[in-house]
Amino acid sequence: MSMQGKRVLVGITGGIAAYKIASFIRLLKKQGAEVRCMMTPASSDFITPLTVATLSENAVGIEFYDSKTGIWTNHVEWALWADVMIFAPVTANSLAKMAHGFSDNFLLATYLSAKCPVFVAPAMDLDMYVHPTTARNLKQLEADSVLIIPAESGELASGLVGQGRMAEPETMLQVLVNHFSSDKSYLGKNVLITAGPTYEAIDPVRFIGNHSSGKMGFALAESVLKKGATVTLISGPTTCQLTHPNLKLISIQSAEELLTEVKQSWPKQDLGIFAAAVADYRPIEVVDQKIKKDSNELTLHLTKNPDVLAWAALNKREEQFVVGFALETTNGVAYAKDKLARKKLDAIVLNEMGEPGVGFGTDTNSVQLIDKDNKITRFELQSKAAIAEQLLVALRDKLA
Repeated sequence: MSMQGKRVLVGITGGIAAYKIASFIRLLKKQGAEVRCMMTPASSDFITPLTVATLSENAVGIEFYDSKTGIWTNHVEWALWADVMIFAPVTANSLAKMAHGFSDNFLLATYLSAKCPVFVAPAMDLDMYVHPTTARNLKQLEADSVLIIPAESGELASGLVGQGRMAEPETMLQVLVNHFSSDKSYLGKNVLITAGPTYEAIDPVRFIGNHSSGKMGFALAESVLKKGATVTLISGPTTCQLTHPNLKLISIQSAEELLTEVKQSWPKQDLGIFAAAVADYRPIEVVDQKIKKDSNELTLHLTKNPDVLAWAALNKREEQFVVGFALETTNGVAYAKDKLARKKLDAIVLNEMGEPGVGFGTDTNSVQLIDKDNKITRFELQSKAAIAEQLLVALRDKLA
């Protein structure tokens, strides 16, 4: 799906991530989009208006009135021109102004005149990004129907490492492509997705778990919802959020709770994607009170957790389709093929930890899809949103 002829209005504010906008504009133009750009005066310290104008092939809007040319730039006309607005990067300062209705520059006035969908891609240092004020401002924008492209984790300009990096240009492009997509290939399909970790209680404050963030499962849910599906998303503890009229989100803690919810939901589904990282074992006994540190050693007696994926495959109708996930550190393909055959799955997605950008908690991934005929399709390192999109296209061709 290209963006041929789509009118994209890009708003650039004064953050170091503004240097990435040159690449973003190029990607938009390659997709056939028409691009106009607005800049705050401060953003020209990070990328020049000449660069932006040259790449977008359009004049840049910075001030209402250009004293040199005597030309008045009409922010209302710019807002009406756009099929979509995307503000990237959005600094904490501009985010606050947008959330509270300030219009002290051309970019903000155009935002307040928007009649089209608006996306924002925040970028700031990690302490600013997690500050309660920023969280409130993001919630306010969401309440105003602005769509948030979350900041990613990584090395920041301050030298710190954490969440606050603007989403990569490829990720932002995929978000817009998904927005304009007419792909409704899952319309009428009921899809069950499991996501995140399970936490197996030891006592009231401790548990056995893993580092799964739930990002891959949530990305799959978001993508298939856009393709017309009705989704039941069963998730372990995660900070991921997703809302949609056709989404039923169920929160669980343990593997046993996950199995209970899957048993209730599975009979009504067409497709099951089991991306949750389920703990293999749980304590036999859960202590009522916090275990005290009375000795140098602590022995836990564990028992196997129920195999949720195997249950779904064993209890599926002929027309239902079951996709498992395998996270491996060595001999990935061999282990994944064994799991595919042993549990009688229709397909399995192999996630091999080790290479940079792959594994728990990352915003990117690289996976291999293996079907019942042992055909392998590899998806190279890219955003989890892009991986989800491509996996769902590949899976749709295999569904009954």
